[in-house]
Amino acid sequence: MEYLTLNNGVEMPKLGLGVFRVTNLQEAEQTVVQAIEAGYRLIDTAAAYGNEEAVGRAIQQSKVAREELFITSKLWLTDNSYEGAKRGLERSLKKLNLDYIDLYLIHQPIGDVYGAWRYLEEAYQEGKIRAIGVDDFTQQKLVEFITFNEVKPAINMVEANVFHQRVEDHNLMKEYDVQMEAWAPFANGGNNVFELPELIKLSKKYNKSVAQIILRWFMQRDIIAIPKTVNVKRMQENIDIFDFELSAEDMDLIATLNSGEGFKLPEDGHAFKKTLDMLNQFTV
Repeated sequence: MEYLTLNNGVEMPKLGLGVFRVTNLQEAEQTVVQAIEAGYRLIDTAAAYGNEEAVGRAIQQSKVAREELFITSKLWLTDNSYEGAKRGLERSLKKLNLDYIDLYLIHQPIGDVYGAWRYLEEAYQEGKIRAIGVDDFTQQKLVEFITFNEVKPAINMVEANVFHQRVEDHNLMKEYDVQMEAWAPFANGGNNVFELPELIKLSKKYNKSVAQIILRWFMQRDIIAIPKTVNVKRMQENIDIFDFELSAEDMDLIATLNSGEGFKLPEDGHAFKKTLDMLNQFTV
């Protein structure tokens, strides 16, 4: 496993397992147990995923020391306020059955994120969280947030994949010493990502799967990735990416796949209201 050092000195694995949409709690628990056995140390969950308790049970079953694991959870937007963040963090700690969470993120840039951050800063200083960060913050929102808060976000988690490579966002994060983390690193399987001729060519060249090529591309860009799978074989395959390196020429080839299209909150007021109503249906 390779690690990166966050802006507060905490080391974080570059590759982890995400459990988004693993709604069957027995399956979620089994998946995390299998992931830890396979060598994963970073597990990413969230209050809105509804599976924190299952992740917590899997952690308790593990023979790996707690300090070797890196557990991430996230505060849902309905708790984006000072008091809400207090409730949300305590709820997550209880469901995960942990004394501390390694990384805790504001899940969406909606609501009283400044109030929520004020509490997360306090919880960070108290040791309830080892690092705090944000999710889906735009360049403008991230710089504003850094400017007007005492503790700088350690992470900004954004959608990133071969179609949406986030080069300018990544450069800005590096400039401000904020680590980029990618959700949907396989683009949720969209746009026939596993059938792209360019990636199949590299797969044959390196004798690795297309998924392994993509994840290696993330590792060489120093971007943390959290692919989701409940398939043990794919889980083991995804972590088997630290024994080869893509050439500069092949990194440039993957760069040609960038279309810049991905998730973003709509700027139109009516469209945003519909998105907000949809997001608010997730209760924790």
